[in-house]
Parts: sequence; structure tokens; C-alpha cells
Amino acid sequence: MEVRAVGAMVTIVLASFVGMPAHSKDSPKQIPASSERANPCAVKQNPCAAKNPCSRKNPCVTQNESGIDPHQITRPADISLFSGVKRSVLVEEGRMLFEDSSLSSNGMSCNSCHATDNLFGASFATSYPHPFEMARERAGLDRAMYADEVVQFCLIGPMESQPLAWDSRELAALTAYVIDVRQKAFIATVRANPCGVTR
Repeated sequence: MEVRAVGAMVTIVLASFVGMPAHSKDSPKQIPASSERANPCAVKQNPCAAKNPCSRKNPCVTQNESGIDPHQITRPADISLFSGVKRSVLVEEGRMLFEDSSLSSNGMSCNSCHATDNLFGASFATSYPHPFEMARERAGLDRAMYADEVVQFCLIGPMESQPLAWDSRELAALTAYVIDVRQKAFIATVRANPCGVTR
């Protein structure tokens, strides 16, 4: 009995000395440092906590969010697109222009946003003219737009550049490529996986 009492008193004294409650049956057991689990949220342990490309700001939303003059993206009624060469030639020229960052003032190209189908809206699966949400938001155009008008919007908006001449070969080429190649591919993707388009 005396040995137990002395042992209990020693435990209490030591506990008070280190600022810890005396151990009892109800006290939680401390986990040795060697057995502590590594934090799965730590950058070194979790690669998803490091640089996540999906968390970056949408490259197609620029710093300049000011309004766009709707007249700049509305083709004049008396102007038609260039058609002086075969459609197939325009498509190939448009393919190159689609990846040409010199068309912008910020180093972007059409392909910067549209390397894949991810940033095409659901309306891209319908024939032109069709509604274009970004033009409604930034230019107040609440109407269906033609493909060449959408190209002009992207040049002025995300690419922070100047619009092309409405009758220019470059605009006709980009428009032909968008319709004949990118839109057709997008429609095929939507038909194969209608749940893949959420916007």
C-alpha cells in the first residue's frame, strides 16, 4: 500500500512539473512522434497540393474586362467575306492562323483557348448564326452571331488586338477553319458524349 501511494504521489508531482494531467484510465494515450502519420495535405506528400494547372485563372479571361463596342463585331450588311480562292485553301490557311500568336497583343493565339474542345460553349454545336454568351456579356449583343463575328470578338477580347478587315483573306480563312474543322470535330464529340458539354 505504501509503495503504491508513493508511486502515485511521484506521478502527480512529475505531472504537475511538466504541466500535464496525471495519467488515469480515462486519459487519452499519447501517440509517439515516430508513429504520427504524415500529413497527406502537405505539398511534399500530395502532388495535388503543388502547382495545379486546373486551378490557374482561365487564360481566356483577360485583365481587360471593359466593354467591347458591338459595332466592331458586327459585319456591315454590304460586305461579304473573301472568297477568291478554294475553300480548302482557306481552311489550311486558317489552320495556321489559328495558332498564330502574332495576331494578338498579349502572346495568345486562338489555340491558346481552343487547343481542345473544352472552352467551346454548348452553342458551338449548332450551326451559325447562333447565340454567343461572351458577346452578350461584354458587348451587349443579345442576338445570334456569325462565325466571322465571333472570330472578331476573340481578337478584340481575349487576344486584346484589333479586328481584321471584314473582307480580308485572313478573316475568311479563320472562319472557314473554325466551321469546317473545329466545329465539325466538336459536333462529333458532342454526339459521342452529350454529357461532356456542360456549358
